[in-house]
Order: sequence, then structure tokens, then C-alpha cells
Amino acid sequence: MFASLSARIYALGALVLLALASFAAILVDSSRQAGEAVQWANHSSAVIETTQIALNQLRSAESGTRGYILTRSPTFATSFDEAVNNADLNIGRVVAMTRDNPAQYGRAQELAKLIKDRCEMLRQSVDLGRRDDFSKAQAKIANGQGRELMDAVLVRTRNFLDNERALQSSRTEAVNERLRWTEGLTLGGAGLVALLVVIGFLLLIRGIDRPLAAVLRVMTDLGNGQRSARIGEAMGSREFSELAQSYNAMANQLERAVADQVSSETQLQEANAELQRNSETLRQRGGVIEMLGGMAHRMQAARTDDELAQIIRVFVPRVLPGIPGALYAHNNSRNLLIPIAGWGGMEADKEGFAPEQCWALRRGQSHFLREVGSDIVCSHADPDEIYHCEPLLAGGEVIGVLYLHGTVEDETRFRLTVLAENIASALVNHRLQRSLREQTIRDPLTGLFNRRYMEETLTLEIARATRSGVPLSVVMCDIDHFKRFNDEFGHDAGDAVLQAVAAELKKQFRSGDVICRFGGEEFTIIAPGTTAQVLMDRVEQVRQAVGEITVRQKGRTLGLISMSFGIASWASGMDGNGEALIQAADVALYQAKREGRNRVIVNGTVA
Repeated sequence: MFASLSARIYALGALVLLALASFAAILVDSSRQAGEAVQWANHSSAVIETTQIALNQLRSAESGTRGYILTRSPTFATSFDEAVNNADLNIGRVVAMTRDNPAQYGRAQELAKLIKDRCEMLRQSVDLGRRDDFSKAQAKIANGQGRELMDAVLVRTRNFLDNERALQSSRTEAVNERLRWTEGLTLGGAGLVALLVVIGFLLLIRGIDRPLAAVLRVMTDLGNGQRSARIGEAMGSREFSELAQSYNAMANQLERAVADQVSSETQLQEANAELQRNSETLRQRGGVIEMLGGMAHRMQAARTDDELAQIIRVFVPRVLPGIPGALYAHNNSRNLLIPIAGWGGMEADKEGFAPEQCWALRRGQSHFLREVGSDIVCSHADPDEIYHCEPLLAGGEVIGVLYLHGTVEDETRFRLTVLAENIASALVNHRLQRSLREQTIRDPLTGLFNRRYMEETLTLEIARATRSGVPLSVVMCDIDHFKRFNDEFGHDAGDAVLQAVAAELKKQFRSGDVICRFGGEEFTIIAPGTTAQVLMDRVEQVRQAVGEITVRQKGRTLGLISMSFGIASWASGMDGNGEALIQAADVALYQAKREGRNRVIVNGTVA
């Protein structure tokens, strides 16, 4: 009939007022005694609640300690101090509140001592952390003493609360007995009115007792760590239903907060581990980039293939430790990959290989075998080995290839990619420098060294001959009656004759001799370490070989070719720039011309 507990109370109050009007004196005395009993029951409730608060604060201190030791966050240490102080304060209140009961007072003192001991142990761990000695703090937490002490606290708390709840029940029962005694008096003295009052009180007590017991039971379960405990049964009144809903909402928020805390701790640990991994990766990559920077500077400064190979052999094993391999550079004129350098005990194929033999160059991307038979094998590789080919490309043009023996793991890909880019850039620069140098020192028509290079080389060879005393000779020669080739057949024919003669000179002279086009149809050969007399026999062979050249141009034969040669050797009285030596060889050449051409003359004053 009455959905609201308030309405029930109002109705019961009306009946009580009627009863009080008849039996005021009896009810005043009874109410006084009942009030005292209720105060004692409330006193027990306060003791239970304060004890549970102290226990929860101790648990919070434990959680703050673990959070601070594991995450080293000062926030956890701050919450620990607050929780420990509050736990000490509340357990002290419990001790004070139980002075009226010697048995409970003794239990409270024992519990207070255990809590203080546990708080002191937690303070020691936190103090170690604050002194930045987290390893000892973690060891102290992990040794199990804290858990044993906490178990003792929980046992003593449960025993203390059980006794206090029993006391509370007896005091509540005393209240009920007082009420029943009053009801009996009322029934005996007031008849039907008293009976109605008793019935009303019984209904009211039943409407309060049942939901109150449900609330206390669930709160006890929550206090014991059962975060999923909820009030599910009907409360029988609007007020208790609202209280149950509020409690359930609070418990849900608490459960989410605890779950969020656990999740945050897990995420924090994962983020910290990821940060450490990323930091180590960045540190390693920074070292690699710094090393590659030094390598790049040296490769840009290299002037010869030998210097470039030496740089590769020194730096690549440091960038790719434990991975032997070889560098091949693309030779455009031969369309071959020519070995530059090998490292890690690997010997490069001296013959090289064609670009189409490498699948990395054909595909324009990395090609590798991590196990035999897992992919197509490059023709230049051993089919029974694990290898990796990294193409070196620039602007779509093949620059070279890195051939590595073994497996390149994923964490090494960054090093390999940056290394390949640096080497490709250096090879392009090296090729460009060599091309530019060739253009400055080579005659574009014949491919021989030009006059400028001849003058520089002659100066260096004279300085070397001066220091070591080794002989040095020079040959001046030109093509006899060269003008008639231009006049009869055109300048294209003259160019063809010059190219044929230049090719024969390169074929006949030693690799250490420097063959130059002096100008027009004149040529100069610098022969270090050779006297004029020894050189004369070789030059005679050259003269005969030139005479056997047959040049065809546009389907016609241009006729016989002959050359005149003048030889001179350097003497200590000559100047250091070679002008006197060139002049002496030129004098011998003119003498050969005067004596009928197609002959070899050694300068008599010099030889």
C-alpha cells in the first residue's frame, strides 16, 4: 500500500502517537532505554566502518607502494603518504572506540600493531625508492614478508569484525527486545491500538532490516575484494531502492576505475618498453648514419678505384657486421659489372658479370634467397648458397650492385638501404670525376693523352729521374705527307688515318709509356726507365707496324702510311720542364724528315 518508506513511517508514527498519548510514562522510559541500545548498535557500526576504512587505506598504501616502485612516478608516492597517515589515524580511532569492551580493545590494539608494522615496511620500500634504490625496493616487495604480514592483518581484521558484528547483533537484539517489551505493555494496556502499533513496527522493521542486511552483506563482500558484488534483490521501498541503485552505480565506477588503473599500468609498461626499444634503435641508427657520413666524405674524396676499394673494405664490414660481400660497379663501355672490392673473406669474381645475370638489376629492387630453392637464383650466384643482391641505381641507370653472402635481417634493412644510397652516390660522383678528368687530359679524336697532360707528365718524370737517376727518353714522331690525305680524300679521311695510327701506337708501346698527341699529325711518347739506344729498336718495330696499316674509308683504301721518328734522352744539364728534351727529340725528327722520312733518328748529342 505504501511504496515509500517515509509514508510507512508516517503511518506508524500516527499509531505510536496514539499509543504514547495513553502510555506516555511507560513509553518515555522504554524509549530512553531503547535509545541507549541503539546508540550502542550505532557505536558498533562506526567501529566496523572505521576498521574497514583503515584496511582499505592500508590496501591503497600497498597499491601506491607497488605503483611507485614499478613506475617510479612520484604521484604514487604522494598517494602512499596520504593513505598510510589515514590508516594510522583510523586504526587509532578504532582502538579508542573499543575502550569500553576489554576483549575488543585487546583485539584492536593487536590489529593496530600489525597495521603499523605493515605501514612501516611499506615506508621502508618507498624510502628506498626515494633514495633511487629501486632494485632493493623491488627485492623487498618480492621477498614475501609483506604478504605474510598483510595476511596476518586480514585474519586479525576478520576476527575483530566478526566479534564486533556479533556484538552489534546482540545490541540490535537488545533494541528489539526492548521494543517487544514495550509492545507487550502496549498490547496489554491498550488492546487493539497496541496491536496495530506492534504490527506497524514489525512491518517497518522488516522493511528496513531485509534491505539493510542486503546492503551490509554486499558492502562486506566489496570490502573483502569482491568488486563484482552488487545488490540485485528487491528492496521493498523507494528509499532503499534508490540507495541500492546508487551503491551499484558507485561499485560500477569503482570497478571501472580499478580496471582503468590496471590497464593504465599495463599500457605504461608497454609504452616504456617500446620507448626503450625505439631509443636503442635511434641510437644505433644515429651511429650508423654518423659512420656512413664519414664513409661518404671519404668516398667523395677518392680519386682512384683503389682508394674507393680501400674505403669500401674498411667501412662496409662495420656497417654490416658479420655479412661478407662484394661491390660491383657497372662498366658502361663493356656493359659488365666489374668487381671493386670484397670484404669479410669473400673473393669477388674478377671477370665480373653482365647486368642481365642479376635479378636485382633486372627488377630494380632487392633480390635475395633466405633458403635454398625459395626463389629464382641469379646466374652470377651459387645456386646452393643464401645470398642478397642490392641494386645500386641512380636516375633509373644501373650504377652497380652489392652482393652479400648470407641473410639480411629486417633490422639491418635500414643500414643496407642507407649504405646502398651512399655507395651509389659515390660511384656516380667517382664516374663523373673520372669522365671529367678524361676529358681534360685526352684528345677527343684519337683517345690519346693531350699535350697538356704530356707536359705535366714530363715534368713529373724528369723530377723522378733526377731523384733516382733512372734514364728517361722521349720520342717525337709525325705522319709523313699527312696533308695529301686531307687534300685527296678530305678531312674525314685524315681523321681516320690519325685514329688508325693512334691505335697502332697504343698497341706497340709498353703500358708504362705515355703516348700523347702533340698536335696535328705529331705524336709524343714519354718512355720512363729507357735509354734512347734501347728505345730505338722498339720504335723501329713501331715504324714497320705503321707501314703495314691499311685504312679504308667509305669503301676506298687511303694508301700506305709512313712515319718519321726522333728520339732523345734526358741529361742532367737540361731544364726541369722538359722543353729542352722535347726540342732535342724534335731536332732528331727534323733530321729524319730531311734524310727522306720513314725512318728513326736518335739525337746524337743526347743519346
